[in-house]
Parts: sequence; C-alpha cells; structure tokens
Amino acid sequence: MMNCTLKCIALTGIGPHVIEELKKGKPRTLELQSAHNLISLTVVSPGDVMLLTPVDLDDFTGGDRGIIVQVISLTINMKRLVEYAAPYHYEERERMSARIQVRYMDGAIAKSVEGTRWGEPTFAEVLRPSHYRAG
Repeated sequence: MMNCTLKCIALTGIGPHVIEELKKGKPRTLELQSAHNLISLTVVSPGDVMLLTPVDLDDFTGGDRGIIVQVISLTINMKRLVEYAAPYHYEERERMSARIQVRYMDGAIAKSVEGTRWGEPTFAEVLRPSHYRAG
C-alpha cells in the first residue's frame, strides 16, 4: 500500500455519526449552516472531492483524520425568517445554508491545513491510501 497526496477543500466540525453513515457507501445529503463551511463551499463544484472531519476549525491541523467524499450536488440558499407580534414587534432575520449531496470515497489524514482564518476557504493537503491488488 502506498500513499498519495491530494489538495482539497475541508469541511470541519462534521458530526461523527454523519461520517459513519457516509462510510456505509450510500450518497447522503447534508445541510450545513456554519459560516466557515459555507465560505469553503463557495469554491466547490459537483465532481470535486473534499475532506470531511469531525475536528472543529479552531483545532484542525496536520495529522487529523477524516474522510474523502465526492460532491454529487450543491445548493446554497438564503432563508428569510419574519417574526411578528402585533402591534409593535417585527423582526426579520436571514439565514444562509447549503445542501450538499456527497458520496464516500476513502479515509484520509490531513498532512497540512490552509485557510483557518475568518473569511477564507479551508484547504487541506491530505494523505490518501492507494490500494493495489494483484490480479
């Protein structure tokens, strides 16, 4: 077994139960609302590969584990919430979210991490095992 490296977007703080569900092999749709992950998704397109890790962005460094997934579809949208209590209270809020459908590809370990400051997409160079089979 040899390792190869790959530079890709990293989504951080993904629940361990979500990662375990993806490892079962079926494509799954995730809804993300964290600002740092939304910023990272602005540079992602269907067909791209990404690293998903349960590690929070503040703690994400080389050596952390995650999984490599392929993006099947991606939609980023804005939801407007209006709260009204007659006659004096009126509040309007907006919430941005992303729905992303992904498919599990492999496990991986982050070799290095870039873009952990506010407003930057987070990239990771990952070590991905390559499997060779005699046949």
